[in-house]
Amino acid sequence: MASDEAKRNAEALIPKFQFDRVLNQDGGGRRITLLGRVNAEPALLVLDRAPFPDAPEYLSVLPANLRSLTNLGNNDIYSWFLGSGGPILKDNDKDRYADFKIDLICPCTDKHIKKHSRQGHRFVTETPAIYRDQVRPFMQANREAGRLNWVYNIIEGRKEVEDVIYRTPLGRDGDEGFLMLPNLHWDRKTIEALHLLCIVERRDLWSLRDLKKKHIPWLRHMRAKAIDATVKSYPQIEEDQLKLFFHYQPTYYHLHIHVVHVALEATSTQSVGKAVGLDSVIEQLERMGGDEETGMDSVSLSYTVGEESELWTDIFEPLKTGRKASLQQ
Repeated sequence: MASDEAKRNAEALIPKFQFDRVLNQDGGGRRITLLGRVNAEPALLVLDRAPFPDAPEYLSVLPANLRSLTNLGNNDIYSWFLGSGGPILKDNDKDRYADFKIDLICPCTDKHIKKHSRQGHRFVTETPAIYRDQVRPFMQANREAGRLNWVYNIIEGRKEVEDVIYRTPLGRDGDEGFLMLPNLHWDRKTIEALHLLCIVERRDLWSLRDLKKKHIPWLRHMRAKAIDATVKSYPQIEEDQLKLFFHYQPTYYHLHIHVVHVALEATSTQSVGKAVGLDSVIEQLERMGGDEETGMDSVSLSYTVGEESELWTDIFEPLKTGRKASLQQ
């Protein structure tokens, strides 16, 4: 469990943020991404407008300054917070109406800056050959660069222990082991915006590309356990109010399943070219010919990539340019 001192240290970082420039702001004005520095280290500050409460006692005194900041957790270079732009109306010593969800990445890298910057997007098709020869080595390089440390912190119980809503005892169940905890972008209060992550213990599965016919029983088991853990943790939710999906490409290369409320507003992370339904993957695997080793690495997948991402600049743009050159010859 995070110590009080660790929480205080994390909360002290926000006032030290020195603004440099705006990287991005969504069309609805609910999220803005700022680039700056904290203690001379490059940092990203992502501010989300949480859903407005409809309580009259809050709305009647809404015009006020940001007055409250509570650290929800911190893991490696990531910290996330709730803050209040209205008066502090407390309930059991906690602010009832925090209306900012705040993420801090410090120190951030060039990859973080590119990911969060406003940029154009391309729709690409990743064939089995492109995956095998170019994307798979790219994934491996990312894993070997230490970019999964924060995931391993969670799996091994070093960070975010208090946030885990369900887990199999570490190491007990082998390939069947997994845990569930809130996605860092969820405010942990608005049920209709529920967003959980189901993270597997095993490290041989990097993405849905690694799933094979032999994994179908395991995937069905994971689906059942994830849904059961969610409805037990949040009794106001029923099974048919949940969606389970993978991201492809995922943000990080360690297999995990997203569990969200069906009412969650469909952002770009749930759009075509990003979210792939768990049930759809299972059905696709079931319909495949071949033996038990046949899997998702044998099909073409289409998805969106940002023009600033390494997937575009290092893989798909050169492929596109090369195709154009060959056609012109």
